[in-house]
Amino acid sequence: MKPTVLMVTTSRWFPTARLAVALAKAGCTVEAVCPPGHSIALTSAVTRTLPYSGLLPLRSIAAAIAATKPDLIVSGDDLATCHLHGLHDQAGTSESSLRALIERSLGSAEHFATVDAREKFMQAARAQGVRVPDTEVVGNRDALEKWITRSGFPSVLKADGTSGGDGVRVISSAEQAERAFRELQAAPLFTRAAKRALLDGDTRLVWPALERQRSVVNAQSFVNGTEATSAVACWNGTVLASLHFEVLQKSHASGHATVLRFIEHVEMISAAEKMVRTLKLSGLQGFDFMLEKGSGHAYLIEINPRATQVCHLSFGPGHDLPAALISALSGNERVAAPRVTENDTIALFPHEWLRDPASPYLSSGYHDVPEDEPELLRACMKKRRGQSLRDFVKRYQRQTDKSPSRLP
Repeated sequence: MKPTVLMVTTSRWFPTARLAVALAKAGCTVEAVCPPGHSIALTSAVTRTLPYSGLLPLRSIAAAIAATKPDLIVSGDDLATCHLHGLHDQAGTSESSLRALIERSLGSAEHFATVDAREKFMQAARAQGVRVPDTEVVGNRDALEKWITRSGFPSVLKADGTSGGDGVRVISSAEQAERAFRELQAAPLFTRAAKRALLDGDTRLVWPALERQRSVVNAQSFVNGTEATSAVACWNGTVLASLHFEVLQKSHASGHATVLRFIEHVEMISAAEKMVRTLKLSGLQGFDFMLEKGSGHAYLIEINPRATQVCHLSFGPGHDLPAALISALSGNERVAAPRVTENDTIALFPHEWLRDPASPYLSSGYHDVPEDEPELLRACMKKRRGQSLRDFVKRYQRQTDKSPSRLP
């Protein structure tokens, strides 16, 4: 009997749908709790979707768990992980099976607080001898001024609980620092929360706005270099499979990666293994790095305690995360999917295409188009006005020389 995986996501992030397909191909039944309108419902992989409520997040996730009775939970974003940690804390002794499920899926509960706080995580990494930049919480303007006096410019400010570059600012002056600190710490405006709820059906900001929740802001030393990222499948503190990439292109200066290059970097591999072991992590986890200019040293800058946008990619044995995870869950022999491409450069779909439909990476690299999921393709077409599926397919075929039979 196939194990059941419940994917939990609070946002309509397209890579979550790609991961659902990869997990199904790895040999499990996939169900999901997600916001209405998520593209995950368009895949052929997901057997059922249940509604996520930003107004009643823990209740909606708990209801989905009760309905699906999963063998494993996979978190699709940082807020989903925070919800799962909160659900674990909220569960009483009578709900030991729920607590055990969350720990089996994410790792040891004794380290949830470290995973949720940037400063604590960086302290834990430093204690394990991992190369990290100085990081500390700046709770007010006085603390920020002391950081600047000690560390100088440029520096980086980061808000806890954010991802995709939304809560990151590189500061180069006192004026920038004060403005960035004010923006990152501020509670969401109620007008913004109401607009997103009414127009987009996104209610995640309603409670933070009503309760005037301020974010914890961290200051971090700036590392001059190139961004890199790792994704791992792990089980009880052991890395089962991993992917490591250098970032070649981003959606914008502080945004998410759109083009990556597959690499084998000893320091990145070692750092990921140390942190997985130290925090006794399980499931799918991500780590972000800066590769220092000149030395090439890898500085670990944060953890992404959830599936990242590359987790669906397979680069063969040891580099197929879904296959490794489902093998550990089921106890069956691990059979990795074939390497998706011999090209080390990956243009992530639809993000690089949305950034620039004429990007040279779409032809020089491997354009990661979901050829076997036509409904996902159609959904992505709506993100760029004036681009029909037929037009996209024609351009894709010119760039890749793919046969028309490979695409809808």
